[in-house]
Amino acid sequence: MMVRARVGVLAAVALGGAIGSVLRFALEERWAPRGPAAVPVVTLLVNVGGAAALGLLMTLVLEVWPPTRLVRPFLGIGLLGAFTTMSTFALEVVRLARAGAVVAALLYGGMTAAGGLVGVVVGGAAARASSRLPRRGER
Repeated sequence: MMVRARVGVLAAVALGGAIGSVLRFALEERWAPRGPAAVPVVTLLVNVGGAAALGLLMTLVLEVWPPTRLVRPFLGIGLLGAFTTMSTFALEVVRLARAGAVVAALLYGGMTAAGGLVGVVVGGAAARASSRLPRRGER
């Protein structure tokens, strides 16, 4: 029985991850600026938007919705985990710095880190403000 439960969760993570990574790839292919000193605006927006979505989702999952087995693995770990990208962010900071755009690298790094933190807080606040359901434990 334990193996079947894990297979379902793993399938949810894999499906969400496939969708999230394809979404990010499509956005990067369509709108990302090219060139060694090009500021990676798409990755910045993806990471900040993904952080806000994760803040919204996790607040709903942990505080509002009844417990579920697959929502967090599918949406949080899979879709949003693959949609956002720490590794690409790190590579882009290094790429900018090596291209001589040190100020852009520092600004991009700072904006991504600060934007991600603000995004999580704003997403969580939006979930709490918009939820008409009683919080978990108040039912």
